[in-house]
Amino acid sequence: MEMVASLPAPSTVEEVFRDYLGRHRGLVRALTAEVDDLYALCHPERENLCLYGHPDGSWEVNVPPEEVPPEMPEPTLGINFARNGPKRWDWLSRVAMHSDSWLLSVAFFFAARFSGDERKRLFNLINDLPTIFEAFCSHQLTKKNTRVDRGSKPMRSSKRLKTVNNGSDEDANEISATSCGSCGTKHRSNFWIQCDVCERSFHGKCVKMTRAKAEKTKRYRCPSCSSK
Repeated sequence: MEMVASLPAPSTVEEVFRDYLGRHRGLVRALTAEVDDLYALCHPERENLCLYGHPDGSWEVNVPPEEVPPEMPEPTLGINFARNGPKRWDWLSRVAMHSDSWLLSVAFFFAARFSGDERKRLFNLINDLPTIFEAFCSHQLTKKNTRVDRGSKPMRSSKRLKTVNNGSDEDANEISATSCGSCGTKHRSNFWIQCDVCERSFHGKCVKMTRAKAEKTKRYRCPSCSSK
């Protein structure tokens, strides 16, 4: 299997979560924006295939490595064989759920030597993100709504909102078309915040920001802009 350049195994909670986040981003892209490519690659006549997400945010469909036992947990084998059985949506949703299971197994494989408190902190970080299955369902719903509303003008707010909730129909329409700058999904959230520097929008939980903290913040910088 052609893998991306190998990186040192993550050894802290933050490193494991960063590894998880990259793999999560790649798998979300495979099952949303690039889902047609994924479907085409998973032809039933090919060998046993796995869907991999990589720490750099890329993804690939390939055969598993031949090492026994493998260096780390492997994704579900043979996802391509069931592609033409159920409906496309059912097959993709199953792939999404198996991908969630694989991501958790990889994260806690790396976390096996962590203390109980460290594992709990890692789980809380992971649990604050939408699952791949949730991201997939949200994307499918957005596509369906787009088809239904085709031809009508998208609604836009008359001013740039720093924090957004689902309190109005106008806000809801704007958020449904927005991708989170952190996790990359359009998962509906009760609270979003927009960076005053790059103007990207984020789920509050993805950037550890609450509405109460946002109200006290005069100028919000996202993690990326803060590091610069």
